[in-house]
Amino acid sequence: MRLNKYIAHSGVCSRRAAAELVKGGEISINGAVELNPSYMVEEEDVVEYKGRKLKQEKNKVYLLLNKPAGFVTTLDDEQGRKTVMDLVKKKVSERVYPIGRLDMNTSGLLLLTNDGDLAHKLSHPSQEIIKIYQITLNNDITDEDIQKIRDGLELEDGLAIVDKVDRIKGGEANEVGMQLHMGKNRIVRRIFEHLGYHVNRLDRTYYAGLTKKDLPRGFSRFLNKQEIIGLRHFSGKDQTT
Repeated sequence: MRLNKYIAHSGVCSRRAAAELVKGGEISINGAVELNPSYMVEEEDVVEYKGRKLKQEKNKVYLLLNKPAGFVTTLDDEQGRKTVMDLVKKKVSERVYPIGRLDMNTSGLLLLTNDGDLAHKLSHPSQEIIKIYQITLNNDITDEDIQKIRDGLELEDGLAIVDKVDRIKGGEANEVGMQLHMGKNRIVRRIFEHLGYHVNRLDRTYYAGLTKKDLPRGFSRFLNKQEIIGLRHFSGKDQTT
């Protein structure tokens, strides 16, 4: 098994993040630092991360969290801030990690797992995973700016394309709903900052066919068998919202 895949299946992080750990010299094999994510791990190899021997997680765990604002989406934080792991550590004995990120001030749906293959699949841009956000701005949004977002905005790292955007029905004039499948860093906040708005509140209400139904803020639940099967056979192109 390739080293980055082995690390992901050990419940440390996603396969992509594991490759960065290896390149950063944080993984050793049989006592020596290994810098090649494609290294083929043999059965007798001892793989270590931060002095801890890694082993494959046999029990696959799939946990859906309704993240509150104020928590960092990481396994641990050097600055001592609260992390999403503080919210789920009493619920699971296995090592799980989040698929993707929600920044500290963003709330909403976050999927955590130790299934490296699923994490890799859902993280790949080709899957076009749909996400829906509810956004509260510091000012009322104009029709002109909504149309600019629909047409696509040229940001510093390229064109930002969203699937749908509109005011929230029955909401205030500064409340916006947005559907997109782009996975660029802080893309929602950057879209509105580009137009001169500040995002006061950002909440992810839908992710890869999963919703926040019956899941209060700060709580988590295990996916049922049907949801797990759905994610394993998931194609973003088949989504309906």
